[in-house]
Parts: sequence; structure tokens; C-alpha cells
Amino acid sequence: GFPIARIAAKLAIGYTLDELQNEITGGATPASFEPSIDYVVTKLPRFAFEKFAKADARLTTQMKSVGEVMAIGRTFQESLQKALRGL
Repeated sequence: GFPIARIAAKLAIGYTLDELQNEITGGATPASFEPSIDYVVTKLPRFAFEKFAKADARLTTQMKSVGEVMAIGRTFQESLQKALRGL
């Protein structure tokens, strides 16, 4: 992926985006060139409803997630379906 932390650190010490090379394109373009993103990332929280069988299973604002799942796909639909399968 795009080295955001490395670019941010170099910007913090005084470099400009035109002075930095884009490592993804092999240095052919400056870091100011926006790379094309051909994927979608979806993150979903996981709630443990099965933990307390007699408790009310309605999702409210007070509930806390017990984890999350992240999925990557070419489209939003593909990414969402992968995330749902991962729960």
C-alpha cells in the first residue's frame, strides 16, 4: 500500500510532495500524484448476542462490540459480503 507514515514523516521534517518519489510507481511519479485505488475496504463490528441467552437481544447505543472484521473487495457489495461471512 501507499506508505502514508513515511511520507508524513518526511513532510514533517520539511520535504515537499514534489520532492518525494512515489514508491508504488517505482519513482516514476512524485508523491503528490494520487494513486488509483481499485478496491473497497469494509469494517464491521461484532456484537456478542449469544453470550447472555436471557438478555434482550436488541442493539442499543449502550452496547459495546467485542471485535470487528475487515474485508477487501473490488466492489462494495463484494467487500460487504466478505465481511459478513467473516463474522
